[in-house]
Amino acid sequence: MGGSILGNRVLRKEDPKFLTTGGVYVDDMLDEPLLVGAVHVTYVRSSVAHAIINSIDTSDAAQMPGVIAVLTGADLGLQPVPSSFNPMATRTLLAMDKVRYVGEPVAAIVSETREQGEDASEMVIVDYDFLEPLIDLEQSMASSTLIYESCGSNVVFDTTVLGIPENTGDAYFADCEVVVKGRYINQRVAPCPLEVRGAAAAWGSDGRLVQWLSTQHAQGAHAPIAATNGVDVSQVRVMTPDVGGGFGAKIGAYPEELLLGVIAKRIGRPVRWRETRSESMVALGHGRAQLQYVTIGGTKQGKVTHYQLHAIQDSGAWVDMGTILAPFMTRPMSSGVYDIPNIECRTTSVVTNTTPTVAYRGAGRPEATAAIERAMDMFAAELGMDPAEVRRINLIPKFLEPHTTVVGQTYDVGDYEESLNKVLAAADYKGWRAKQAERRASNSSKQIGIGISVYVEITGGVGNGESAKVEVLEDGRAIVYTGTSPHGQGHDTSWSMLTSEQTGIPMDRIELVWGDTDRVPIGTGTMGSRSLQQGGNAVFAVAGQLVDKAKSVAARLLEANEADIVLDKDRGAFHVAGTPAVSKTWADLAVAEKQSGGLVHSDVIGVAGATFPFGAHVAIVEVDTETGKVRHIAHTACDDAGKVLNPMLLEGQIHGGVAQGAAQALLEEVCYDPDGNPITSNLADYAFISAAELPSVTVVHMETPTPINLIGAKGIGESGTIGATPALQSAVVDAVSHLGVRHIDMPTTAERVWSAIQQAR
Repeated sequence: MGGSILGNRVLRKEDPKFLTTGGVYVDDMLDEPLLVGAVHVTYVRSSVAHAIINSIDTSDAAQMPGVIAVLTGADLGLQPVPSSFNPMATRTLLAMDKVRYVGEPVAAIVSETREQGEDASEMVIVDYDFLEPLIDLEQSMASSTLIYESCGSNVVFDTTVLGIPENTGDAYFADCEVVVKGRYINQRVAPCPLEVRGAAAAWGSDGRLVQWLSTQHAQGAHAPIAATNGVDVSQVRVMTPDVGGGFGAKIGAYPEELLLGVIAKRIGRPVRWRETRSESMVALGHGRAQLQYVTIGGTKQGKVTHYQLHAIQDSGAWVDMGTILAPFMTRPMSSGVYDIPNIECRTTSVVTNTTPTVAYRGAGRPEATAAIERAMDMFAAELGMDPAEVRRINLIPKFLEPHTTVVGQTYDVGDYEESLNKVLAAADYKGWRAKQAERRASNSSKQIGIGISVYVEITGGVGNGESAKVEVLEDGRAIVYTGTSPHGQGHDTSWSMLTSEQTGIPMDRIELVWGDTDRVPIGTGTMGSRSLQQGGNAVFAVAGQLVDKAKSVAARLLEANEADIVLDKDRGAFHVAGTPAVSKTWADLAVAEKQSGGLVHSDVIGVAGATFPFGAHVAIVEVDTETGKVRHIAHTACDDAGKVLNPMLLEGQIHGGVAQGAAQALLEEVCYDPDGNPITSNLADYAFISAAELPSVTVVHMETPTPINLIGAKGIGESGTIGATPALQSAVVDAVSHLGVRHIDMPTTAERVWSAIQQAR
C-alpha cells in the first residue's frame, strides 16, 4: 500500500507548459472565434492631479488614421457610481467633471490597431481649471480643498465612527518607566505584476456578453460588469485565462475593464484592451501608503505595558479597498505576537490626489507588524537591551486554544517563542553578533546589521468557505472545478494532490477548471492567503464526499452492502472488503452513472473562521558607511503555516514573499512631485528587485496545525512579505545604530542611510 501524497515535495504540474509553450494570457487570445475582428481600446488619461474639466475636444483625435470612435463619459451617458465604502464619494468611470489623479481615464479611443490608438490619444485636448494638488496625507487632512466635496472632508473613514475612542495621548503612559515615540512611513509601492492588466469583450449572437479578464476573482467581477452594461448577470460570462501575477491589485474590476462591454456594444465589434507598463504604474492600484504615529512604554526590565498606534491610511484618489485596510486589517493585528495589557489603536483614512490604493500582498497586516516591530526595536534600543530578548519577554505564551488580544482579535493557535528560538539558532544569531562586534571594534567602513521580526498575521478571513466540484469522466479521468483562481500559487498541483489523496486517481489524470463564471458560478477567488484553507479544503471535502457517493454506486453494481465496499486507492478500484479480485474502477462507475447525470459531486464547504500563521525572520545586511549602500547578505525565515501540503510550494511562496518584503525595505517607493506628477512611472525610475539583490533564503520548517479546517492548513502566500520587511529595516538601522542612528524610513536607500549617518554625526 502506498502512503499519503500529502506533505511530500511534489513537482508542479503547471511548470512544463509555462517552461515550454508558455502561458496563455489575455493578450495571447488570438484564435478565440468571438474575438475575430476585434478592435483596440486606448484610454486617454489625465495629465494633471487635480482639476475641474471645462471641456474635452476629441475632434482632432477622431480624424486620426484607423480611429473608429473617440468616446467621453458624456458620449456614453455615464452616471456617477458611489463608493462601496463611503457612498458620499461618487465618480464616473470616465472622469467628466473633475480629475483627481494623474492617470485617471477621461476618454476612450477605439482604433483598428493599438498603435493607432496611442497616437490618437495624444490629440485629445482637455481644458482644465487647476485645483490644489493634495499629495501629502497630513496636508490633505488639513486642507480646505476637498477632493470629494460631498464627503465634507478629505478624511473618508475614521475608527471613531465604529465607537472606538480617540487615543488618549501622553497621559496613557503616565505610569511607564520608559516611553519611546516614533513616526514611521510605510511607503507607497506599486504591485508591478509581470503581466499588466488586459481584457477583451465580445457580444455573442445569443445576446450575451463574454469578457476575458486578467483577474484574481472572475466571480467578483461578474456582477459589476453586468451592472455597468445594464444587463442581468445571467447575460454575462467572465473568463480568466492564465494570469501573470496579481499581488492583490487584480482583485476588483477597474473602470477600464468595466467599460469594454459598453464600448463593444456601441461600435458593434469585439474589443481588446491592454495597458502599457507606464499606464500600469499609475493606474493599477498601489499598496501600503500608511503613516504611523507610535508610542510604546513599559518597565526598565523590558516589559511593554502600553502601546499606542495612530495609523493614517492614504486611500489615494478613490474611496476603495485601501480605505478600509487600516481599520479592518491593521488595527485588529496591532498587538502582533505580544502580550501587551494596554493598547490604543486609532486609524484614519484620507483621500489624496494619487493613484487609489488597494489590497497589496498582506493588505494591512504587514503595516501592523512593521509598526509594532519597529516600536520593539526602539524600546530595546532605549533600554540598551538585545532586541531578541525584549521580544522574548513580551511574547504571548504558547497556546493551542483560541487566544484573544486586548484589541479583541482572537488567534487560533500559536507558539511564537518556538519560532523565535528556531530562527535564531538556524541564523546563527550569536555568531553574527560576534562578527558585528569585530567590525565595530575595527572601525570598518563595512558594518554588519542584524534585524529580527516576530509576526502573526490573519489569513483566510475573506469569505467563510468555498465552492468545489469533482467530476469523474467515463475514461476514469477527473475534473476539479474550484472557486479560487491560480496566478502562480500552484493550485493545479495542490488541488490534484488533494483529489488524488481522496480518490486514488493519479494526479496526471486530474484537470483543474477555474475562472469561468459559466462553469464555476460560485467562487470567492484568490486573495488574503485563503486558497488552500478554503479552496483546497473544499476540494478535499467534496472529493471525499464523491468517494462516499461512488461506494453507493459500487455497492449496487457489485450487489453488496455499501458498508462493505472499500476503495483501493493504489488501483483506483472499489471492491467488497476481503474480495479484491472482483472490483469496479472509477471509469466503470462513471459509465454506470451516465444516464443519471454522471459521477459528480459539488458543494460549498464552510470554514469556522480565519487562521493566524506566525513566524520569525532574521535578516543580515552589510552597510557601507561611506556611501550608505546596503547589501542583503543572509536571510532566515521560519514561517508556520499549519499543516504543510507540499513543502516545495511552501518554500516557493516564502522565497517570493521575502523578495517582495526585501524590495519594500530596501528599494521600492512610488514618488510624486509637489504637483502630483508621478516620477516613478516606469521600471527605469522605479527600483524593482531582482535575484542580484537577494541572498539565498534559509527556510526553517515549523508546523502548528489549525483546527479551523479539515486539512489543518493556514495561509502562506503573504507571510514572507510580512516577516521580511521589518527584519530588513531593523537590520539596516542596527548596522549604523552605534553611530547614533535610531531610525531610517523605508526604503532604506543608500542616500537615506548616508543622510542618517551624517545627521547622527
